[in-house]
Amino acid sequence: MEKLPRLFLSALLVFFFSCQSKEEKIKEATDYGFSFYQGQPQHMNAFAYAIELDSTNATNWRELSVTYLKRGIPSEWKKYYDKAVFHDAEEWQPWRGYLYLWFYRDYKKAIADFNASDTLTPDFIDAPQGQSVDYWRGVAYLGLEDYNNSIRYFDKHIEAETLQAGEEWVDQKAFLFRGISYYELKKYEQALINFDKVIKYSKDKTADANYYKALTLQKTGNIPAAITHAEKALNAFNKGYYNQRPYVEEMRQIYIQELMALKDSLH
Repeated sequence: MEKLPRLFLSALLVFFFSCQSKEEKIKEATDYGFSFYQGQPQHMNAFAYAIELDSTNATNWRELSVTYLKRGIPSEWKKYYDKAVFHDAEEWQPWRGYLYLWFYRDYKKAIADFNASDTLTPDFIDAPQGQSVDYWRGVAYLGLEDYNNSIRYFDKHIEAETLQAGEEWVDQKAFLFRGISYYELKKYEQALINFDKVIKYSKDKTADANYYKALTLQKTGNIPAAITHAEKALNAFNKGYYNQRPYVEEMRQIYIQELMALKDSLH
């Protein structure tokens, strides 16, 4: 087995030297690791130690991998995460797709992993990070500017979520991203329907949907309404009601400069 790197190793070794069984040591190591944020040296050391005790545990490989990713060391992330997928592809391959999508913006590899999950788990739809792989494929195809496929997968996601819980429980970004795809295809009527759903379900606390609605109205020549929504977008943005993500940029994330440019273009 390869030698795993360690940081501040001596203190951790003292912590683990005991007469416990291997299983007890692994549990103690992982419990200790989970008491720290991913990316901290103690978290990294704990899972490196757990893997030395049992190199077949996919979850521990995954934890060690992600801690390197969040420390900005992607070369280590990939080789360790591949081991998690090797030992439990059913669980961790769709999650690898999620990381390809957001941390690498490698949309094709992300889609390949999401597609593989359909084969691995044919009886249900995987949902890494709380959203279905159909949702994530919609995001990935939007990143590829393949708007028709993006719409196709958001349609599947929204239909399934609506049947299960009702449209009001669908993640609002599914409507936003589907609306953006329609906007890019110059299908402005469908785009407005989706932006209006975001505005409705967010109680108008959305810079993104108002911004894209203003752009769409500008394209269709309804300048007075476009001005209204551009102003709403700016107000919502200043109150913090805009899409953003930890660690990485949101898909089609908006910035104050874009909002100001839009407002200026409408006057």
